[in-house]
Amino acid sequence: MGGRNSALLAESYCDWWSLAGVDALVGEAPAGWLRVPPANDAGAPPKRTETAEEPPPLPAALQPREEAEAPAPREPVAFPGEWDAFRQWLAESPDVPGSQWDARRVLPVGEAGAPLMLLTAWPEIDDQRDGVLFSGAAGALLDMMLRAIGTTRGQCYAASLAVTRPPGGRCDARDGAELERLLWHHVALARPQRLLLIGGEIVRMAADRALADARGQLLDINCDGRKVESVAVAHPAMLLARPTHKAAAWDSLKLISRGR
Repeated sequence: MGGRNSALLAESYCDWWSLAGVDALVGEAPAGWLRVPPANDAGAPPKRTETAEEPPPLPAALQPREEAEAPAPREPVAFPGEWDAFRQWLAESPDVPGSQWDARRVLPVGEAGAPLMLLTAWPEIDDQRDGVLFSGAAGALLDMMLRAIGTTRGQCYAASLAVTRPPGGRCDARDGAELERLLWHHVALARPQRLLLIGGEIVRMAADRALADARGQLLDINCDGRKVESVAVAHPAMLLARPTHKAAAWDSLKLISRGR
């Protein structure tokens, strides 16, 4: 070891450390090894300092949203007060409650002042398809029920509260409130002598009770200051699916038969 080469190597190391700014084993101030020295040219333009770039905007889905203004409450629909105008309004007006669920309306059949009004909440699926209330097998059963009490469908006024069927056979509270208001107006204009409520939904709206609590009882429905004798039965479609309920329906129908 040793010799001229070792001396040259040691000298090279010292030169490198000197160029790097290390001229002592321990210094009082830190050395900026990676700092670029200022230009020697006094006329050189000052070094441009880079500014932090603006962050990219958030995606639209993450942007803060302004609270939407609550829609103004709709005014209650004005119902026509004359029978003929009311029937035409049911057939044509876009303001009819319960007309928004289907393009084809199932309209009432019969005339005002009928001995018996058949009233259900809305058309069944088959009714909506055929455009006629109480169609198919359910309609055939209803005809048998009416004959058993000495009448026919042609002698009755048949109507549904809503002229179209809501999705799933259910409506929300807002639509239900408008339909209940329409219920009393419709019955008042129809002026039936008696009322046959068909199905649990219409019984709940007209008599404010469940069908199970109303079957086999004579109900006095107060309509525009006039009491209308009413009875409640399950919808014929339900009776076809659950024949054991036919006995309860017959108990209600007999109340109508006795009053004839």
